[in-house]
Amino acid sequence: MKLSVIVPAYNEISTIREILSRIREVDIDKEILIVDDFSTDGTREFLESIENDEDVRVFYHSRNMGKGSAIRTAISHVTGDVVIIQDADLEYDPNDYPKLVAPIQEGRTSVVYGSRYSNPDNELPLTRFKLAVLLLTALANLLYGAGITDEATCYKVFRADVLKSIPLRCKRFEFCPEVTAKVRKRGHKIQELPISFKYRTVKEGKKIGWRDGIEAVVALIKYRFVD
Repeated sequence: MKLSVIVPAYNEISTIREILSRIREVDIDKEILIVDDFSTDGTREFLESIENDEDVRVFYHSRNMGKGSAIRTAISHVTGDVVIIQDADLEYDPNDYPKLVAPIQEGRTSVVYGSRYSNPDNELPLTRFKLAVLLLTALANLLYGAGITDEATCYKVFRADVLKSIPLRCKRFEFCPEVTAKVRKRGHKIQELPISFKYRTVKEGKKIGWRDGIEAVVALIKYRFVD
């Protein structure tokens, strides 16, 4: 099975080279789809320098549209059997790919989430980000019976046909609650596996804010009643 790695990128010049190198090092059949969301820090120029590499396809937004829009752009170009979302920073470890893909490859499930909170080795300080994740996770479990510990994880893995069949409307960070709501409403069980995680601060480039938390809560509630 071929893995499609979707990398939404916005102003990640300090990490984009390294994350691309780490993705490439994983011994798994894959394609890498990078969507530049109108970066202004040199990320776009770096991607232009590698856009002819055989293992990478790069797409460019003409204006900043948000992470959800970048993911939607990439989904329309996916050719693999399995899809994983990969942030362009270095919080998540691509070496987790094989174990995350395995349950789908073996036909045991069609959706896998990598949980930061089920790995006791991860440093997860009690910040507003953690509190928001705990709230979103509780809400997803309450509204959709998701049975998960980390609703907001970046590492969401899908059988490609399942992801492509979901009508996504997300533009910003509400991709996570929307896709969680819609896979559950379609009867797909989410299997969770522990993953490695290296916490990044706002000073180091973390972009999610209070507005995104509110949008995520609204999305979880909204999609309980509409599709």
